[in-house]
Amino acid sequence: MVRKSGTAKTSAGLLMYRIRGKHVEVLLVHLGGPFWAKTDRGAWVIPKGEIHPGEEPIAAAQREFEEETGIRPEGDFIPLGSVTHRGGKIVHAWAFEGDCDTSRLHSNTFSMEWPPRSGRQQEFPEVDRGEFFNVDGAREKINPAEFDLVMRLDKLLARE
Repeated sequence: MVRKSGTAKTSAGLLMYRIRGKHVEVLLVHLGGPFWAKTDRGAWVIPKGEIHPGEEPIAAAQREFEEETGIRPEGDFIPLGSVTHRGGKIVHAWAFEGDCDTSRLHSNTFSMEWPPRSGRQQEFPEVDRGEFFNVDGAREKINPAEFDLVMRLDKLLARE
């Protein structure tokens, strides 16, 4: 895919974390829809979405987190900076401490024609599940561009 200069999408997201013993665990969500149904490695991401025109990035991150998990994020938000996906998408991220029962997460949905060229629209969740991972587990599952956010958080928490 070739992108014209200046057309990269910009998203914002939140990385929820919890401390278990001496280790940090992060909440990642698995992308929903038929394209990701049978993919595991690289299909896990932080909850995030596009920033609306005029919207503050942190506000977009909070809105998207709630839309994709059903959880209203609260607490102190730690800036993690940004990363760029291979396709050019820029993701700004913050971390916050929290915990949840991942079996109770629920996401908003999107519509798409499925199966392709069938003329039928189907609804799919944006994310179909969430799970906490330690740093090594996150490395195995997360979209590679976003793993740097996990490492930044781990380094920040190691100093505290």
